[in-house]
Amino acid sequence: MDITDIPDEAFIDDESPPDLHELEAADSFLKSGPIRERLLDVVTGLRTPTKVSDIADLANCDTETARDYLEWFGEMGIVHRHDGRPVRYERNDAYFQWRRIDRIREEYSEQEIVEALSDTIEQIEDYRAQFDADTPDEVSLLETSREIATEEIWEVLSEWKTLERRAALLDAARRDLPTFNSRSGHIDA
Repeated sequence: MDITDIPDEAFIDDESPPDLHELEAADSFLKSGPIRERLLDVVTGLRTPTKVSDIADLANCDTETARDYLEWFGEMGIVHRHDGRPVRYERNDAYFQWRRIDRIREEYSEQEIVEALSDTIEQIEDYRAQFDADTPDEVSLLETSREIATEEIWEVLSEWKTLERRAALLDAARRDLPTFNSRSGHIDA
């Protein structure tokens, strides 16, 4: 028997399939748990200034509670407050980038960071040579799709952009060490 074969005893005729209507809706998972965590989950997804009432609705809490937490998140630098009527909030990307850099510094040694950065730069250089371009934005999908399927090019260019972001994070972490409590492991920046 091949490892991918399904054994005969896996099929039991007297069992009925699960009732998919009885399963909990996916959005119910986002509406349970502590309010602070629900609001933080909502805030991490905000890409544009959003009204407090809309944020409260997404987090399934009242507007005043959301307002209090959003002010606290603003003091911590997690969100930007946009004054006006109504007041709006959006996620502070710089805060989340700083947190990722800080986490890299905490979890990896300077040597591990340099090695990961070197590997990442090598992969970026391979893409630059493959497409004869300095950045993925310089590559024309229209021109390149004559040689490779558009979906493949899109996937490769997306990976290239991810590698550039990873390199920037690793380089920022490398430039401002020392690290304490370093542990080894895979860097997924």
